[in-house]
Amino acid sequence: MAMETTGRDTYAIRSARSDELSLLSAIEVDAFWALHDAGAVACEPTSLPIGILRQSLDAGLLFVAVDERDQPFGFLAGIVTGDTVHIAEIDVVRDWQKKGAGRLLMQAVIERARTSGRSGLTLTTDRHVAFNAPFYASLGFRILDEGERSAELTRILEREFEHGADPARRVAMALRF
Repeated sequence: MAMETTGRDTYAIRSARSDELSLLSAIEVDAFWALHDAGAVACEPTSLPIGILRQSLDAGLLFVAVDERDQPFGFLAGIVTGDTVHIAEIDVVRDWQKKGAGRLLMQAVIERARTSGRSGLTLTTDRHVAFNAPFYASLGFRILDEGERSAELTRILEREFEHGADPARRVAMALRF
């Protein structure tokens, strides 16, 4: 596990362990407030069901960002959908945001998807917030038109709309290999 240093902060990215699943909800809720403050969401915070986290862990697609004491402060949960990996969630607590951990989490899952023979990755996100769609575009993702989305990706977006996401702001993105 190679440690990264940003200023005086040191951290690493590694695969999550099953005993850490219960910690991830608190990370997700903390990160939610950054999105809320940026105007991307107006609802109450929620967190991924433990079953999705377990599925991600079992597939080798659950990564954590950890501090120098090996305590998680960020995570990424990917799930296999057909021949792609869908990013179900990526979160970094507010105190650790803008230090590169999110980028390294994304690079870890991109590398895992490539080496496991997947055709690419998908995700849904806010179109306007700088640390959402513009961030993913900097990694090579592009916004998909309605006709380019798989049925599963369309269902994911529709569920997000049902839970209060703004259809004018929410987009699906893909990175193809």
